[in-house]
Amino acid sequence: MSRPRDKGLAVPASRLGRLSRLGFMTAGVAGNMAIGGMAQLGRGERPDWRGLLLTSANVTRIADQLSKMRGAAMKIGQLVSMDAGDVLPPELAAIMARLREDADFMPPAQLKKVLAGQWPEGWLREFSRFDVRPIAAASIGQVHRAQLRDGRDLAVKVQYPGVARSIDSDVANVGALIRMSGMLPKGFAFEPYLAEAALQLHEETDYLREAYYLNRFRELLADEQGFTLPQVHADWSTQSILAMSFVAGKPIEESASESQEQRNLIMQKLIELFLKEVFEFKLIQSDPNFANYRYGPVTGDVVLLDFGAVREISSDISMLYIKLLMAGAGGQRRELEELSLSIGFIGENTSRAHRDQVLDLMQMAFHGLRTTVCDFADTTLTQKMQRAGEALARDGFVPPVIQMDALYVQRKLAGLYLLGVKLKARLPVGQMLSDYLAG
Repeated sequence: MSRPRDKGLAVPASRLGRLSRLGFMTAGVAGNMAIGGMAQLGRGERPDWRGLLLTSANVTRIADQLSKMRGAAMKIGQLVSMDAGDVLPPELAAIMARLREDADFMPPAQLKKVLAGQWPEGWLREFSRFDVRPIAAASIGQVHRAQLRDGRDLAVKVQYPGVARSIDSDVANVGALIRMSGMLPKGFAFEPYLAEAALQLHEETDYLREAYYLNRFRELLADEQGFTLPQVHADWSTQSILAMSFVAGKPIEESASESQEQRNLIMQKLIELFLKEVFEFKLIQSDPNFANYRYGPVTGDVVLLDFGAVREISSDISMLYIKLLMAGAGGQRRELEELSLSIGFIGENTSRAHRDQVLDLMQMAFHGLRTTVCDFADTTLTQKMQRAGEALARDGFVPPVIQMDALYVQRKLAGLYLLGVKLKARLPVGQMLSDYLAG
């Protein structure tokens, strides 16, 4: 979750209200395109509909309207910007990336109505303090600081009204926007990803499910040093309100000002946690958003927040990734190809040339891991891989549908890498992986 803006903005809760928002956005975009198209025709030119869609005015209109709607409309944009950023054109990816910025929050009157609908009559008498100004706001809900008269210090996560009911229609509408760009690779199967996004969003709006997984991770990490997790307060939690103990901490990005040793330790903890999630717990907190981590400058602990996007990983995928790491570490190209087919990085119909390009990319990555120290601040390898990936896309490579469990693993990996870059960490990642696999 991000820090909220200064002004509240009511969330459209009814289906009609959300539909009108999308209709307003679509009509405005279409109007801008029509005006631009007529201008091009007047100059004797054939209208460039792709270029007309992705103008600065349309980018602003689309991002602003989806942000105001929040819910799935905003969340799908966030997911697409992270999961399909290498498939979408830069302009459309930019629209979706804007949705990771600060969210608006519910005004107090709407917040009070939501709380009154979930908690018993007279609930406010049980609180000595309830801040109507949220400490964080995101696509699904917002978080408030509160204190009960019995002394408990809470962080209360409140879901936006109408969000759960609107998921399927919002996902369909945003998917239509992406298709309207006409810039997805021909033959790219986008529907499975939209369906998976809808499924994940339905799960994320179930706060009792999130409470279960928060408790599960507290159990799994009970004996681990260096992590702090909030505690669920079930007596004030419902399907759309999650009451937790308030845990103080700084945004994880602010630890970039800490010593090199401390930054390295933070990333080491998170990489080791990722390995445990995939290979031991088979349970992964899949949302790579930086806001899901905080840092305790006094204790040095990493604070883990937001367990709405927890996914159970199949034993098959877990084992495939063990084999993938071992094959990559050993430079076994043939084994990498077979494993890539099983996971879905390449398909049975992928041409030999494209297979070789994908395998070259994978071997580049593994070669980087085999260096004595992986310097996240040095983006030379990343830029080289990015250029190779862009060349692969220009050459007409159509990504097959990856196994969805693997998609979440890849997504988490990408988020960890970006955090490592942010913190300029320097770690012997290859040795860490070897030691873990040997153990």
